[in-house]
Amino acid sequence: MRWYYWAGLGLAVIALAVGLFINNRMSAALVSQADIDSMRRAYQQEDQSAFRIPAPQSLPAQAPNRLHNAYFGELHVHTNLSFDSYIFGNRLTPDESYKFAKGQQLLSPIGEPMQLAVPLDFAAVTDHAEGFGLLKECNSAKLGKPMRALCQQIEQPNINLFMKLRDAGTQRPPAQLITRSPAEEAQAVQFAEQTWAEIVAVANAHNEPGRFTAFAGFEYSPPLPNRGKIHRNVIFRSDHVPNKAVSAYDALTEIDLWKQLKAGCQEPCAFLTILHNPNKTWGLAFANHTIDGDIYAADDWRLRDAYEPLVEMYQIKGNSECALGVGTTDEECGFEQFLPPCAEGQITGCVTASSMARDGLKIGLTLEAELGFNPLDFGMIGASDNHNSAPGDVEEWDFRGASGMVSATAEQRLAPGFGNGYRNLLNNPGGLAAIWAPENTRAALFEAMQRKEVYATSGTRIRLRFFASFDYASNLADTPSLLETAYQDGVPMGGALSSRAGQPRFFVWATQDPLSAPLDRLQIIKGWVENGEVREAVQDVICADGRAINPQTKRCAPTTASVDLSSCAHDARRGAAELKTVWTDTDYHHDQKAFYYARVIQNPTCRWSTYDSLRLNQPPPSRVPATIREMAWSSPIWLGPQN
Repeated sequence: MRWYYWAGLGLAVIALAVGLFINNRMSAALVSQADIDSMRRAYQQEDQSAFRIPAPQSLPAQAPNRLHNAYFGELHVHTNLSFDSYIFGNRLTPDESYKFAKGQQLLSPIGEPMQLAVPLDFAAVTDHAEGFGLLKECNSAKLGKPMRALCQQIEQPNINLFMKLRDAGTQRPPAQLITRSPAEEAQAVQFAEQTWAEIVAVANAHNEPGRFTAFAGFEYSPPLPNRGKIHRNVIFRSDHVPNKAVSAYDALTEIDLWKQLKAGCQEPCAFLTILHNPNKTWGLAFANHTIDGDIYAADDWRLRDAYEPLVEMYQIKGNSECALGVGTTDEECGFEQFLPPCAEGQITGCVTASSMARDGLKIGLTLEAELGFNPLDFGMIGASDNHNSAPGDVEEWDFRGASGMVSATAEQRLAPGFGNGYRNLLNNPGGLAAIWAPENTRAALFEAMQRKEVYATSGTRIRLRFFASFDYASNLADTPSLLETAYQDGVPMGGALSSRAGQPRFFVWATQDPLSAPLDRLQIIKGWVENGEVREAVQDVICADGRAINPQTKRCAPTTASVDLSSCAHDARRGAAELKTVWTDTDYHHDQKAFYYARVIQNPTCRWSTYDSLRLNQPPPSRVPATIREMAWSSPIWLGPQN
């Protein structure tokens, strides 16, 4: 049965906002001009010399490579075209967003500089399709009085307006809604299509094959109660795209989304979707039913399998790999958690066993036994989801918060803000998507995403390779032709390997980000089905500084690397610039269905909140760790009979 709030969703959000405004129930502007001036003065008083940051660097183009280069980028960022970005003060455009990705400095709404230390290789601006055309409508000379009132309201940063608009999708609409006339509705549709065409044109203008790839894309954003979300980013292979972006007004569920995209995206058009931050889906991310309770049929799972190869498992709103107390005791699952595990009977504001990527991979193994194919054999990437028009701005020292005025100034980010509690402190800068591809072009990167030869980082540019085979020699990591052999005799991350007699070997290789700390260890995470039960195991496979792995715990001793919290200088004496090894799963049986992925853990560095504390000459906040250990996660490799 459909959720009641979907009735008339096409106009409900805007109409409810107008109704609330006209009835004088909308709060006053959150930030006045005096507040903005005060924040600008506060920023000017911060000590930006309290720590050292790398000078911006250029990024030379990589020559085509049949053994694949690593390309780092961002597939989830919002500009002034997203309503929730605009009302928080962001006026930076998609054009400026792509310029930022290429290395240009931008300024936040209060003048804080934002700039990447190293430009990105690729990016996609993914504004909310539900707001397409709104800015054009507000600039139209043919505005009715109710719409003019709303347009005036959204010019001032206002979190109260944002919350009421979000709640419009999760409450019964009021008895009387203000709707557009047929002529006004036709104009709104036209404006939305024009906005989408302009987004595609801007991506085309910034696309430079071989040097920088700009994808056309958007975000599909149906709401959930209590600020939840079951959103997806839609990425197109080329400039052959449908004439409209499919929004939640058009497609009530993800299944409707895939069907409509399939119908409107005829060859040579091609698309894929990316599920983002599963931790806030209230368990829907990997559930067997849609947002409105409809159970997935086999054909629905086939649609998902065909069109959703990736999951964004790390971003500003937390780590969605796994969560302590939700099917695991893996201590690294406590890294940058945004929400607690659900208590008994709790269904929102928490994570469940179908909220996290590792659990989604486990569910995929059970579905394979039922369906004959695995619709949840997804790859994993990171992203930012920042609403500052700043793709890839994930360096801890450059974090300017998630959303314009709400998180402007170091003082604001470290303090309760605008009714947001201490939620700002729980945000992180987000992560990056890394793609292994032969060249930096739309076609090559898109095909790599389809085959899932991709991985996620928590923000640094760790390079990570991961392969599996039954034929690798135990000394593969020490041979001069190791990559040729790895590809020729095995499969890379994202691949599937048919099981046979013997024991599979995994080649894993990571190198540090030159602008960050050395590496601490490499781990392999395994999930498998045994006697009808899904199990998991986590173990270190190589550790820096010659630390041995305990055969009982399968872990090495903790690193002794430290961080100087007075300057954020990390310990360069410990750790490794490179870690690589071949690991054999001696516990594998040829009839097992299993997945494996690699996780890299870096030595400690300062968390963004500590950098902001230094700017203010105060101790780091006690509510969050002063340091973090950046990570990278490969996409899985699947093993099993007849893969």
